[in-house]
Amino acid sequence: MANMNVLSQRYVGPDINRIFSEEGRILAERELWIAVMKAQRRLGVPIPPEAIAGYEAAKADIDLAFIRQREMETKHDVKAKIEAFVRAAGTSEQIHKGMTSRDLTDNVEQMQFKKASQIILGRYVSVLRHLLDKAKAYEDIVLTARTHHQAAQPTLLGRRFAMWAEELLVHLQNFEVFLNAYPLRGIKGPVGTQFDMLTLLGSPEKVLKLEKMVAESLGFEHVMDSPGQVYPRSLDYALLSHLAFMGTACENFAKGMRLMSGYELVTEGFREGQVGSSAMPHKMNTRSSERICGFSNLIKMYADGASRIAGDQWEEGDVSCSVVRRIVIPDAMYASDGLCETALTVLCNMGAYPVVIQREVERYLPFLASTEILMTAVQAGVGRETAHGAIKRHAVAEAMAMRQEGATPRLSRRLADDAVFKDAGITEARLNEILGETRHFVGNAEEQIQQVRSRAEDLIQRHAEAARYEPGEIL
Repeated sequence: MANMNVLSQRYVGPDINRIFSEEGRILAERELWIAVMKAQRRLGVPIPPEAIAGYEAAKADIDLAFIRQREMETKHDVKAKIEAFVRAAGTSEQIHKGMTSRDLTDNVEQMQFKKASQIILGRYVSVLRHLLDKAKAYEDIVLTARTHHQAAQPTLLGRRFAMWAEELLVHLQNFEVFLNAYPLRGIKGPVGTQFDMLTLLGSPEKVLKLEKMVAESLGFEHVMDSPGQVYPRSLDYALLSHLAFMGTACENFAKGMRLMSGYELVTEGFREGQVGSSAMPHKMNTRSSERICGFSNLIKMYADGASRIAGDQWEEGDVSCSVVRRIVIPDAMYASDGLCETALTVLCNMGAYPVVIQREVERYLPFLASTEILMTAVQAGVGRETAHGAIKRHAVAEAMAMRQEGATPRLSRRLADDAVFKDAGITEARLNEILGETRHFVGNAEEQIQQVRSRAEDLIQRHAEAARYEPGEIL
């Protein structure tokens, strides 16, 4: 008995699953055959209308057992599907005229990839909107920023969300451009010259008209002029790379959630204002954020797999890429869908703990404000290096006392008692005054939040319906 695809079974919504299901693919192939037949009839090929009606009526009559049996016997999947469709229609053999297997499979696959990608694009727009909503909601919470995982300077919790949102925005904009320009291979025949279709239709003009009609039926505006038997597999690599880029933006968000949760600054599992346990908040594990990181790594692996087949087609084409593509592209779509649904779940259910965040800021603020204290000393006439040495001496001693003894921060008192500061007339009250207003330490953080929100408005408006998407229940 065959095993189910765990990504499809466990993490993916019905929209993406429908596109890549076996029945969904066969249905799409039959729709393409019908579109080609209709175009051929309009262009003068004598195909009886009742035959087309027969195929349309039998479109959903899919006998998977017969197809598998015939593929086993013929060792050719398209030949088996042709026979199955003719058999179901019960009419004359009219499908696949002037076509080769890749006229069917490549075009249908590209249609699947584009349709799934448009869904994924919409899901990521919703993620972007939720990130920006959090940026707005948390724009008043001052947070200890970290570089190299060490306390650095104050920032805003909302600005951290704007940082992740901007990364996603850049990649979303690029992905949108890529999809708009994504070209269909078209009906090109065995080696790309359209010889068979030209022979059937009788003129280059008719061949181009047929190809345009087929492209429109598949949802494409652009068609390649001169591919070989297959479209360049570098397009697959580009597609999966875009999926990986967007995934990494969410991975950065998820890692931030995991790290902040470890310091009990946020939780991924509770809505704003909720408290699950006053005694053991650390038990709110970030399982969903960890899952996001796992999905992102999977997509990067699939993009690497697609890189192996890019540039690897012999002459006008071969099928050495088939087994790789059948796995990495659908699975990358599955993983992307699962990643988005999980990220949206975290963004909808998460909450912040402002009291804990403020306590951390108060703990580190004397050290985070050391550059301003240094400038205050310089303005009072103290030599820069002299002031720097005094601040460093007391800051290191204070930090060691806090870590080794659990001492309460008292850097202001230490500095005020130092002869360097005392002689300059810098009192403890003056130093505490510098530390009293934490908001000014965040620089342009609030303005930057608004800048990212403003830049994202056009994209969100273009995909307004998708932006309103909310997640369902996840495992």
